[in-house]
Amino acid sequence: MESEVTTTSARAYDRTVATTSNTMVGKAHYGDDPPGAIAPIAVEEEFDLSRQLELFGSFKMMQRPPFRPEEYSLKETAPRLGGVASGDKLTNTYDLVEQMQYLYVRVVKAKDLPNKDITGSCDPYVEVKMGNYKGTTRHFEKKNNPEWNQVFAFAKERIQSSIVEIVVKDKDLLKDDFIGRVVFDLNEVPKRVPPDSPLAAQWYRLEDRHASVPGDGLASIRSKVYLTPKLWYLRVNVIEAQDLIPHDRTRFPEVYVKAMLGNQVLRTRVSGSRTLNPMWNEDLVFVAAEPFEEHLVLSVDDRVAPGKDEVLGRTIISLHHVPRRLDHKLLVGQWFNLEKHVMVDGEQKKETKFSSRIHLRICLEGGYHVLDESTHYSSDLRPTAKPLWKPSIGMLELGILTAQGLLPMKTKDGRGTTDAYCVAKYGQKWVRTRTIIDSFTPKWNEQYTWEVYDPCTVITIGVFDNCHLNGGEKANGSRDTRIGKVRIRLSTLETDRVYTHAYPLIVLTPAGVKKMGEVQLAVRFTCSSLINMMHMYSQPLLPKMHYVHPLSVIQVDNLRRQATSIVSSRLSRAEPPLRKEIVEYMLDVDSHMWSMRRSKANFFRIMGVLGPLIAVAKWFDQICHWRNPITTVLIHILFMILVLYPELILPTIFLYLFLIGVWYYRWRSRQPPHMNTRLSHAETAHPDELDEEFDTFPTSRSPDIVRMRYDRLRSVAGRIQTVVGDIATQGERLQALLSWRDPRATALFVTFCFIAAIVLYVTPFRIVVFLAGLYTLRHPRFRHRLPSVPLNFFRRLPARTDSML
Repeated sequence: MESEVTTTSARAYDRTVATTSNTMVGKAHYGDDPPGAIAPIAVEEEFDLSRQLELFGSFKMMQRPPFRPEEYSLKETAPRLGGVASGDKLTNTYDLVEQMQYLYVRVVKAKDLPNKDITGSCDPYVEVKMGNYKGTTRHFEKKNNPEWNQVFAFAKERIQSSIVEIVVKDKDLLKDDFIGRVVFDLNEVPKRVPPDSPLAAQWYRLEDRHASVPGDGLASIRSKVYLTPKLWYLRVNVIEAQDLIPHDRTRFPEVYVKAMLGNQVLRTRVSGSRTLNPMWNEDLVFVAAEPFEEHLVLSVDDRVAPGKDEVLGRTIISLHHVPRRLDHKLLVGQWFNLEKHVMVDGEQKKETKFSSRIHLRICLEGGYHVLDESTHYSSDLRPTAKPLWKPSIGMLELGILTAQGLLPMKTKDGRGTTDAYCVAKYGQKWVRTRTIIDSFTPKWNEQYTWEVYDPCTVITIGVFDNCHLNGGEKANGSRDTRIGKVRIRLSTLETDRVYTHAYPLIVLTPAGVKKMGEVQLAVRFTCSSLINMMHMYSQPLLPKMHYVHPLSVIQVDNLRRQATSIVSSRLSRAEPPLRKEIVEYMLDVDSHMWSMRRSKANFFRIMGVLGPLIAVAKWFDQICHWRNPITTVLIHILFMILVLYPELILPTIFLYLFLIGVWYYRWRSRQPPHMNTRLSHAETAHPDELDEEFDTFPTSRSPDIVRMRYDRLRSVAGRIQTVVGDIATQGERLQALLSWRDPRATALFVTFCFIAAIVLYVTPFRIVVFLAGLYTLRHPRFRHRLPSVPLNFFRRLPARTDSML
């Protein structure tokens, strides 16, 4: 029944799209903002670009929820940061976070515990109780002198009792037995003020019988710092092979080279030279990570038949012996012997054929930056090789303070709960805060720093729910849940200013956009050299090798996919692991997937960019048609002054831009950027579009729904195809002016150019500009409704659409 309802709704939406697509829309609206007007177009037989843009922008939603801007807005806060003023400097290193007090209980060991069963030993563990909170150590089997050495911490604001109770119990399958306890009064607990050393452990006698995380789950709640593995591009230039020995000597082999590095597999094309000495001269590029764990395996294969290949030889290369290149200078090639596996008495044995070998140029590229993040949100743009790094320009400091209003992410003991932690990523350094257990208003108050090498970079902060507190096999299949993400571009921050804001945590779910709470951050970007930072704006964004020896777009996409896979795999093997779902969410792994919502959002972003140009065109059209005679007369006067004094044209333009910049200074943004639900079209997305966006790849939906979505995609792609075709048509018409595809049109244009050259040579340039300007600004009574002669001539030029099938 659910599938039937979904299909019906989707079909109704498709009919709505088809209805609105056939309607001529004169303006494109973006949310509740003032519409960005599109210039009116004349009625003509062909579909031009303006009309196609209007048709593509005419999609409307079945339902539009009420917009609440205050719910998703950025809020400035005023937390009590921990910096203590002393003169002109702060004496406290951690001055972007609040000071927090904790009660620490360290359970070290016990001795001479009584025997509780017939085996003559016990299985002891310790419970630390304070009000409704309880912490439990791991238990030991059959040990009377256990040593736990575990620490429990209770935040001061969450202390609900005046005593803390330490209870020692014996683990039992049916009911745990009580061994003894120790009770402490909190008023007598001493305070430790850094840099004082921790208190020494003391022995306490257990009395008789008158907040919890198992021991194997403790590792997942502590704060940690991780480093991205050092990534290299491995370039393998396959040149040629010699003296191959095919299985069938009666035919020339169809040879290609297959290269494997871990799970990365690349192939060259089949050699065009059908000889035993084939040539390729083709580059294969991989991503490799230090420490190098995999070997490069190259095999020369013969395509005997479709779907059937035979290995003619194989070689294995260790990356530890591969040279490293920092520039684009050509390396000397090397010859590698090909090994062949043969069957001897039913067993596979390796046979080295010294007569068969392959010629390679292989190197680790240190001059590139290995892209593992989305290019729009890069946090690091340095090359791999450290000798090519430039000095840092400043320091980024991040204080992860608190979160407010988090939603329950899971159920525990019949009630909703959230165990939240934060992950921040900038450059090669990842940080993970400790997990605050069972709190919708967690307080972390942790501060971290990064060196900054480029101001045009982005730091990403994500908030997650820890689903691995139980440890063991119970948590193996669980995944930490996303709560939200924040991105801050450093170039939008003022230097030496502390930004304290509450950022909305917004996620997109199949049910629509949802606010999960707010995270409070303190951010400061300090600059060590203003001159060096300003100089960075004149430098290329990526290292030199990306421009001297660029990679293709397809290569960049494939290599980024491999890089993110390697990073997530390596970090998930750390102790404790930074799990795959966390790394992929922080690196925006799925940003390349198709989404109707993103497509429409990008379209309206384009319309927003073109809006000012369209507005200027409309304003100039009103001037030419004398809609406001006073303004038109003033424009005439300004035009005459610029014609008489042409040396004032460029100074006037730059002065006008300067005045606009100064005028906009008062409205400059005083807040860092944050997730914008309206810009993303998250609030107006149709439920079926969201269901399509969250669908698996390959799809897991029913054939009826897939067919409907395919038809809708064809409809949208058809409009985009028409827009691209119209753009190509205009360009081909420009080429047709001189290509003699239309001999009469080209003859007319060439003749016009010759006459125009003579007229412009004998006529002063000021008079030509003056007459052209007066003709453009002429009064409406001297205008005609028909298109102008140059426009008619241009539209009659031939394009290559006649040759299209």
